[in-house]
Amino acid sequence: MLAGAAALAGLALGVPASAAPAPVTLRRGVNTWPWFSLTREYPAPRTDYAWPPYQEGRPVPRPEDLARLRRSGLDFVRIPVDPGPFLSFTGAQRRDLLDGLDAAVAQALGADLGVVVNIQASGTHYWTPERMTGSTRAPAFDAYLALVGDVAGRLARTDPDRVALEPINEPQQACTAAEWPPVQTALLGAARAAAPALTLVATGACGSMIPGLQALDPAPVLAFGRVLFTFHFYEPYLFTHQGAPWMREPVYRSLNAVPWPASAGSLEETLAAVRRRMAADSETPEAAKRSAYEETERVLKVYFDAQPDVPYLERYFAMMRDWAAGHGIPTSQILLGEFGALRSDARYVAAGAADRARYVGDVRRTAEAFGFPWAFWNMFDGMGLMEDDTRAFDPAIMDALGLQA
Repeated sequence: MLAGAAALAGLALGVPASAAPAPVTLRRGVNTWPWFSLTREYPAPRTDYAWPPYQEGRPVPRPEDLARLRRSGLDFVRIPVDPGPFLSFTGAQRRDLLDGLDAAVAQALGADLGVVVNIQASGTHYWTPERMTGSTRAPAFDAYLALVGDVAGRLARTDPDRVALEPINEPQQACTAAEWPPVQTALLGAARAAAPALTLVATGACGSMIPGLQALDPAPVLAFGRVLFTFHFYEPYLFTHQGAPWMREPVYRSLNAVPWPASAGSLEETLAAVRRRMAADSETPEAAKRSAYEETERVLKVYFDAQPDVPYLERYFAMMRDWAAGHGIPTSQILLGEFGALRSDARYVAAGAADRARYVGDVRRTAEAFGFPWAFWNMFDGMGLMEDDTRAFDPAIMDALGLQA
């Protein structure tokens, strides 16, 4: 299988990769999670989903929402797709899921938006990234590979200058893991076999962070022709993920009032907000809270000592620029596929919205200064640019993104 994928890389278009058409041009986009996420899987030991598999109340883009995104100045959407239901269902139900994805792509194209379809595992108890793409020997890898081919084949029917496929999101392998390049080669090979003209999006390991792409040899990827590369950026996590309930480390759950840049606040103010949040937590044992506070105090001292600001962002983006230059890749072909920050909890800090807007604006302007196209995370939810229910734009975030509300 891998040998076939490697051979296909040079033959996919019948011409050398250097002579292949340029990949899709992207500038400013937004992610549309949970359009094809937030599923209704049954608990273990079952491994299947209810039908239909998506939660009915989840926010889904409407045609008028997509039209407003286009008018705001965005030119593409990145559509994350949870592979679990597609791998669990067969026959007519699986075809219905694929048809639904086709319809979403057509809807976005109809709004004059380009599309990046991203197969993005949500990490359920059974369809985990490790089970699907941990290696080429993973139990469900062949099934995942077949799904990539099926999705690519359907996208091959669309406009090749407006649509791209990103076959995996945030690979879990270590940054320099030997297991990652064969996985990506196989995925790209399956997609290219089904869609000779489709733009494909490649990434590095360790969660698509910058070190993962730095460790990647792009030559085998470039051989597939019509490719983009992508990385994600959420640094510093103490700011972007403050208060995130899904983070495993307890330090994040009580964080609040972490300022951006660090000079906009103080360690004392932030620690006071952390104490207020912990005091309101009636579920966590006091011993666990004390331990979490000690660790939180330690990492916040590091944060304020470092004083992260715009030059901090520029140093990260320069790493990506230098990697691209070293391999002869234009920065316009390296997509900042995700960036953003959680909304602060107004019960503990009133000024957090201003910090979030400053951060989003600084990252966006830095990315554009380095020539990277970008996709903001997210359209909806706690990192969104739009209210889930009212569909009203967040004016501060729209302004930070350089968009028209």
